[in-house]
Amino acid sequence: MSELLQTLLDSEEKVDLRSFISDLRQQDKKYWLRNDTINVYSDYCSKYSKSEQFCTDSNLGKLIYYTQEIIQEESSFCFIIRPKIASQEVYRLTEEFDVIPMTVQELLDLRDRLVNQFHPQDGDLLELDFGPFYDYSPAIRDPKNIGKGVQFLNRYLSSKLFQDPKQWLETLFNFLRLHHYNGVQLLINDRIQSQQQLSVQIKKAIALVSDRPKNEPYEQFRFQLQMIGFEPGWGNTAGRVQETLNILDELIDSPDPQTLEGFISRLPIIFRIVLVSAHGWFGQEGVLGRPDTGGQVVYVLDQAKSLEKQLQEDAMLAGLEGLNVQPKVIILTRLIPHSDGTLCNQRLEKVHGSENAWILRVPLREFNPNMTQNWISRFEFWPYLETFAIDSETELLAELQGRPDLIVGNYSDGNLVAFLLARRMKVTQCNIAHALEKSKYLFSNLYWQDLDDKYHFSLQFTADLIAMNAANFVVSSTYQEIVGTRDSVGQYESYKCFTMPDLYHVVNGIELFSPKFNVVPPGVNENYYFPYTRTQDRVESDSLRLEEILFTLEDPAQIFGKLDDPSKRPLFSMARLDRIKNLTGLAECFGKSPELQERCNLILVAGKLRVEESGDNEERDEIIRLYHIIDEYNLHGKIRWLGVRLSKTDSGEIYRVIAERQGIFVQPALFEAFGLTILEAMISGLPTFATQFGGPQEIIQDQVNGFYINPTNLEETAAKILEFVTKCDHNPNYWSEISQHAIERVYSTYTWKIHTTKLLSLARIYGFWNFSSKENREDLLRYLEALFYLIYKPRAQHLLEQHKYR
Repeated sequence: MSELLQTLLDSEEKVDLRSFISDLRQQDKKYWLRNDTINVYSDYCSKYSKSEQFCTDSNLGKLIYYTQEIIQEESSFCFIIRPKIASQEVYRLTEEFDVIPMTVQELLDLRDRLVNQFHPQDGDLLELDFGPFYDYSPAIRDPKNIGKGVQFLNRYLSSKLFQDPKQWLETLFNFLRLHHYNGVQLLINDRIQSQQQLSVQIKKAIALVSDRPKNEPYEQFRFQLQMIGFEPGWGNTAGRVQETLNILDELIDSPDPQTLEGFISRLPIIFRIVLVSAHGWFGQEGVLGRPDTGGQVVYVLDQAKSLEKQLQEDAMLAGLEGLNVQPKVIILTRLIPHSDGTLCNQRLEKVHGSENAWILRVPLREFNPNMTQNWISRFEFWPYLETFAIDSETELLAELQGRPDLIVGNYSDGNLVAFLLARRMKVTQCNIAHALEKSKYLFSNLYWQDLDDKYHFSLQFTADLIAMNAANFVVSSTYQEIVGTRDSVGQYESYKCFTMPDLYHVVNGIELFSPKFNVVPPGVNENYYFPYTRTQDRVESDSLRLEEILFTLEDPAQIFGKLDDPSKRPLFSMARLDRIKNLTGLAECFGKSPELQERCNLILVAGKLRVEESGDNEERDEIIRLYHIIDEYNLHGKIRWLGVRLSKTDSGEIYRVIAERQGIFVQPALFEAFGLTILEAMISGLPTFATQFGGPQEIIQDQVNGFYINPTNLEETAAKILEFVTKCDHNPNYWSEISQHAIERVYSTYTWKIHTTKLLSLARIYGFWNFSSKENREDLLRYLEALFYLIYKPRAQHLLEQHKYR
């Protein structure tokens, strides 16, 4: 990038750069984000009648394209440039137009000065640098392979087996000896004492099973295998056992990545899984739509059921039926004594449709009953997490009759609890962020002191740094969740380098090229969400009841608005009422477009109808704003707002009722990490318009099976929806084409079977990697513990003191 800058300064375009900088100086601001910079440049090109080729292909145009931020300080300008995904370069452009490279530390000091929080006279600020802790582990080189960590790790491990076979086969041998179920040894027993002996005995075992019929049950030759050192776990038939042993034999003789993955993925080494989802109202009925309770609850419940099913299948294929193996999945959450009619005060609840998946609710320790007996906002939950983890360990050991084999954290608080549990119990840890708040709330780190009373980002961002670095592996729903796109920064990437003024500087917060990152998108529950055309699976009475609720029923307790013409095409959205979900933005978009109002009705299923019914500050603000928008644009007769909580059955059927009327689903979030409601709408057959910010860009193929919208540009969004409606009016088949393509997209890519197979494969392989490299991780884990006890815990205790008086 320095070459591009120098070429620009050495060319005739230097005059254009001077003019552009002059235009920046005229603006009443000191900080420009990428969109701001592009808008100023666009105005500049228009003002000086620059050709389109100049705007895009000139050196100045290229510089603007790659510039992520510009900061003005006195007479100089700092350019933060992102020349490629997951990389950053910083340059200061002086008044004399000299280009001076800047270090990360200099950039962070500049950001502090920008908000008047730079105090070098008081001493230096704590610097957090996780870079050295990744020196022991392999690193991906090509950004396009980020998110494919397990494939890279398989290549790395198999090359180690090849380069240093004695050491790595010894590691593999010791790993195979580790595993048992309820005290029963699995895989190999004490008759095999070394990796050399293992290699010999494998060939004997292959010879033993190869003479038997392929479908002969394992129990009929179990004893013979045990006599030569092999315990249950290799297969349920002679054919399956032979396949598994052949893979191991091949791995020992000529290791390669596919063979390693194929072998480790077959091992029955995971039976007990804990999914941590700490905050919100976690339940199966009557909770969706409550504050902090939405897609994550749906995700975790569906994941739990699918994991249990896959574990049962894996145990059967491994030949463990004779051991009466019962895999168990526990969803760990908090117990809420004042449960408002839900089952959130019930300690143990079986997951519907499962045999051995459970919700385990652990109460918070008694403190101020006004806090601990009631729901607590996710932004206020931080002081309770450590003791919650300690108490949960005891409960989990009792329920599981031993340690779990895998702990999966969900969201920032669940990931921190997962770290604390995994550290205490010495278990493989997986993180799933769902959404990292840092990228959702603009400048939230820079102005954390102004926001901390409400959001406590100093605790959340510290918890994120601890958990994401501690995790053995991280699952993201999309690639861009990790490292964004060519022109936008990823959620995890935003933790690479940032300042928390007066608290600490993060000079290297996460290694984005670490093989710990894996893209594993979730699925959609096909029992509840399926195409509207599958009439044989629908219940007519449910359809009629929900149709009445959506369009005509008068019930002021839970429905606001009476439609003048219920037959208009419905624009439909369903989400929590919070600022990021942006349903008020959709209502304003609808209000600003008389043409849209003429041809469509707006139907919202969202939260509460009355401020006094909500205990969440953000929801209350959005309720007030929604009423204001309805009055301001006189949307009476054109909008229905349903303050109802739906069962999963009703939630699935509502999409189908809207689809029957050839409706449209709109997901207008300012940012969406993934978007489960998008999958639900698409599989139901609803043409979907979804935010272009975040995960939906990887779900939807624009204008093929859905459409992108920019929710901050209301006029453009309205125009895109109107264009679609007009095309449907002119070509009655157009709606059906998009509908069918949406259905096909979900079935081909987003099923829970695909998700859980991949997740369990990751857990086994990273378990092996964790075992083989555990000595190298201790220094990192000690560093993270110091961060927890010296930064996180004192701040959490300070917040706890405030909770005394609420």
